[in-house]
Amino acid sequence: MQKLLGQIVDIQNKRIFKGVLTIENGKIKSVEEKDHNVNNYILPGFVDAHIHIESSMLVPSEFARIAVNHGTVATVSDPHEIANVLGVEGVHFMIENGKQTPFKFNFGAPSCVPATSFESAGAIIDSDDIKMLMANPEIKYLAEMMNYPGVLFDDEDVRKKIAWAKHYDKPVDGHAPGVVGDDITKYIKAGISTDHECFTYEEGLEKLQKGMKVLIREGSAAKNFEALVDLLPEYFEDMMFCSDDKHPDDLIINHINALCARAVAKGIDVFKVLQVACVNPVKHYNLDVGLLRVGDDADFIVVEDLKNFQVLQTYIHGELLSENGVSKLKSIAFENLNNFNTSKKTIGDFRISSEAKQIRVIEALEGQLVTNELIEKATLQNGNLVSNTKTDILKMTVVNRYNDDKPAMAFIKNFGLKQGAIASSVGHDSHNIIAVGVSDEAICKAVNLIIENKGGICAVSSSEEKIVPLPVAGIMSDQDGVTIGKHYAELDDMAKQLGSTLHAPYMTLSFMALLVIPSLKLSDKGLFNGKDFKFTSLQIT
Repeated sequence: MQKLLGQIVDIQNKRIFKGVLTIENGKIKSVEEKDHNVNNYILPGFVDAHIHIESSMLVPSEFARIAVNHGTVATVSDPHEIANVLGVEGVHFMIENGKQTPFKFNFGAPSCVPATSFESAGAIIDSDDIKMLMANPEIKYLAEMMNYPGVLFDDEDVRKKIAWAKHYDKPVDGHAPGVVGDDITKYIKAGISTDHECFTYEEGLEKLQKGMKVLIREGSAAKNFEALVDLLPEYFEDMMFCSDDKHPDDLIINHINALCARAVAKGIDVFKVLQVACVNPVKHYNLDVGLLRVGDDADFIVVEDLKNFQVLQTYIHGELLSENGVSKLKSIAFENLNNFNTSKKTIGDFRISSEAKQIRVIEALEGQLVTNELIEKATLQNGNLVSNTKTDILKMTVVNRYNDDKPAMAFIKNFGLKQGAIASSVGHDSHNIIAVGVSDEAICKAVNLIIENKGGICAVSSSEEKIVPLPVAGIMSDQDGVTIGKHYAELDDMAKQLGSTLHAPYMTLSFMALLVIPSLKLSDKGLFNGKDFKFTSLQIT
């Protein structure tokens, strides 16, 4: 039996009192008021309400080792990324690896594998697979329905997937960036209950008013906190915090605790903030996570104050897992799984023969997954469309990693590279190889470095090449979080030394093949218009 003194934060009843927590067999036996001199605060642990663990480049057990340092005790995790590479086998890998740690991972069944029919993925998860996954009690929900056109146009397989989630009484997550009006009404009526893709106040407000739960997302690339946080005071019962995608160097610094601090700094009531950070995900997804009530699992944290949320201790099931920023979780051995079947490329593979005067260009936007479509003057050299570093219009490629196919080519603005190239096998959603560079030679060099290592992220210049290998499905490391975080930060620095002006160039790069986010993206099959949901031409003659 354990006893813990502190100022106990009762979120439900909106009160804070000095008391003692009694823990027995991993459960909270009693919560009693008692006067003492301990000033630290005891509150339920934080929950990330939507995250792809794979984007941390860490397997679940390694992610947990870092997350507990920030007071996170659970995640609502969509294994969509590994599923696009390895299918149901990948989902089971995530579940089994996560079960090796006390951390409370709550995995969903990926609803869109592949995300669209306009790209090449490594696997397919159809409605029969969803039926099987939904029957598994370890699967908590149907993960984000990215194929919102399939919902709006009554696609049969999409309807079956949603029906199986309803059959097993499990929530259905949404993904509907910019979808409003009659379209969002139909999307919600299909049974979809959340959205983490709102990027304006007005969009979030409409979805909340129509009965959706809106998640405030602040990840390494997509940052919607400032746009949405003013909705929180009125709609705190229907909102949650999430990171969606968080790279390892960022995860080492903070997690959901930072969003709480930012919200409180804006003058928002602390109980409303903690309702969003701790309580709402547990209730919406019916998670087996304690909320500091008698009989609950003893999942809670001790913080220094309710302003900065500096985490002193993290407990899960009564076990102290982090103290003063030091994780007590140990690394877990696991087998590397992968799916990488493409041959090295030649410089000629990246040539674009043309006489075009204008081209369509993807405009990457800082802190956003959405892009714009630009029409720009073409730069030609010996009949080949090439990068122009002066106008920051750089050649980009997506290379099928599952088969030997001709690379797809496009151009992109705002990466800012002045030399070399960067590349990655983390390319949402199908995780083909994606690269951007100042020349065909540099792009080829970077792509081949990824192929040689069967996955990773890299940067190359005329004199240097650097790679962080990702041998687990080509999207995750087999190293510990501190090591991968350090190596990733070094690679990020190199990309910026090559000229990139983006805060998170690799995270932004990884989303430039994400077809379900408008407006212009590139798949391994070609340039894609996400608004019209069809391919479009690069060259305008």
